[in-house]
Amino acid sequence: MFELAKQRLASVFKYIDVDEEVIERLSVAKRSIIASIPVRMDNGELKIFTGYRVQYDDTRGPTKGGIRYHPRVNLDEVTSLSFWMTVKCAVAGLPFGGAKGGVMVNPKELSRLELERLSRGYIRAFADIIGETRDIPAPDVYTNSTIMGWMADEYSVISRRQVPSVITGKPVHLGGSEGRESATGQGALHALNEYARRQGCQKSDTTIAVQGFGNVGYHFARLAKKEGYRIVALSDSQGAIYSSSGLNVEDVYTYKQQESKLASVYCDGTVCNMLDYETITNEELLTLDVDVLVLGALENQVSQLNAHQIKAKTILEIANGPVTPQADEVLEANGVNVIPDVLANSGGVIVSYFEWVQNRSGLYWEKAEVKAKLQKVMQKESNIIYDLALRHQCSLRTAAYIHGIERLAGAIDERGNRKYFKKQ
Repeated sequence: MFELAKQRLASVFKYIDVDEEVIERLSVAKRSIIASIPVRMDNGELKIFTGYRVQYDDTRGPTKGGIRYHPRVNLDEVTSLSFWMTVKCAVAGLPFGGAKGGVMVNPKELSRLELERLSRGYIRAFADIIGETRDIPAPDVYTNSTIMGWMADEYSVISRRQVPSVITGKPVHLGGSEGRESATGQGALHALNEYARRQGCQKSDTTIAVQGFGNVGYHFARLAKKEGYRIVALSDSQGAIYSSSGLNVEDVYTYKQQESKLASVYCDGTVCNMLDYETITNEELLTLDVDVLVLGALENQVSQLNAHQIKAKTILEIANGPVTPQADEVLEANGVNVIPDVLANSGGVIVSYFEWVQNRSGLYWEKAEVKAKLQKVMQKESNIIYDLALRHQCSLRTAAYIHGIERLAGAIDERGNRKYFKKQ
């Protein structure tokens, strides 16, 4: 997976001239650590979980990146994600490098007390390499604000002082930022809005299918529906639903919370009535004839095996790495534009940066101010990337990487390179 991630760089260097030392620096992670995390289970059994933390590059500032809990977490995946975070932070113009962490575990099999023990154990395992000016974790797949609150508390216990800025994505009452919960979905919507505006698209005529109805997918779909887009399909790990007339996103979410499954419903209070819809598979959702396909699940969902079946005109990546490099080639040849993850899902890390700033300054902003600041950053960076794509006649992904790599290259070069030192 990491080798696939690095393939993105090859096309970028066709358009910009960077020193070979930049390429060398960005080809390897600065630090990778694997730790065993012992957890006493509720039945008295001791289980050992494997945890990871990769700090990819800190040229532009302390590293930043989420922690995911998933059975398939491994070092290769975490390294890839930390690489993408490095580019993403540069694309957003944040004073951060990239990092990522994870634990190989199925969190659905743990009780809440076991989940807390695991989360605190993760911090104990990696406390020596994280810190508010060194590496700042955040939530990712199957982690949330509650887990971040436990982790921040554990770090404070270890360091014997309150350090709220060591973790972002915390509950608001524990130093979290207003607007953080919906930030990734909100940021993705800003990126789509700018793209749609430039393409002359009408929101009411734009159909959207969303793969992944977790926290990010839900907030994106909810906000997009509120702005007038037509959400026609939603999916989770169990399957997908489709209705050509559109789905009531809030009602579908309410029903899912109650029944643990998706259905097209209309809810009046706690009573939900079924509406007409089709049950389809996740694979079928990917091939729907819609204007925008939103990928909000896991990596490598669109590959060379199914890329030729994609009928959507535009793909919006709000998951990390859902389209492989080989699939990109097929999609580009077929005229499908991909709004890439390093831009589209950067809203989360942008508001995490806001949270970090608020924690360190002790001054906290209201939700409206956070939303306005997020919109300003997303609109600015989106339009820079869209302009770069037009100027270079390249894909949006390549344009995003050009933008991010130029900033990274500038920071690396300004510390000195071979050409500089040879001039002595």
